[in-house]
Amino acid sequence: MSTRNTMLRSMHDVGLAAWFGGSLMGAVGLNGAARDEGGTRAATARIASSGWARWTPVNAAAIAVHLFGSGGLLAVNAPRVAAQQGVAASTLAKSVLTGAALAATAYSRVLGKKIELASSSDPQDAEKAAKHPVDTDRAQRHLAFMQWAVPAVTGGLVILNALHGEQQRPTEQFHGMWERARSLAPHMTSHGHFLH
Repeated sequence: MSTRNTMLRSMHDVGLAAWFGGSLMGAVGLNGAARDEGGTRAATARIASSGWARWTPVNAAAIAVHLFGSGGLLAVNAPRVAAQQGVAASTLAKSVLTGAALAATAYSRVLGKKIELASSSDPQDAEKAAKHPVDTDRAQRHLAFMQWAVPAVTGGLVILNALHGEQQRPTEQFHGMWERARSLAPHMTSHGHFLH
């Protein structure tokens, strides 16, 4: 009989929800509002950069909470991952997508920081930007792509999370474990028939 892991599941789900929702809102709402209100390219970049900078610590906390919950769930479900056919594959896919989402998020922040420094009216920021010049047009194109990549990839994680929920149904667990046992012992019959 399975035990409850409500805290780990909550951390996993709430962290992922904030990561996905915040990145989607930023790409749609924040960037759109910055374009509408900025007037100039530099002002648009300043507004968007300011908003993303405010979101960064919250996003980092959400990611950390999600990763903690995810790691905890993986640890408690390790026997099922090993024994139930299909769970290891979906877990691997989830791990790959999580890595991609982390990389996209980190790269977005690096690009955003470069644009923030290049568009800043602060003399110290301008001095830092002069020491590390950046092609702002190219950086903004890459950033626009990455800011859409993050909600796309984290949305994929939400879908895989739904699949994991389905795989935890008792009938799915029985079927998956039976199929795993059959693959390890191919002479066994299908679960609808018995050996004579």
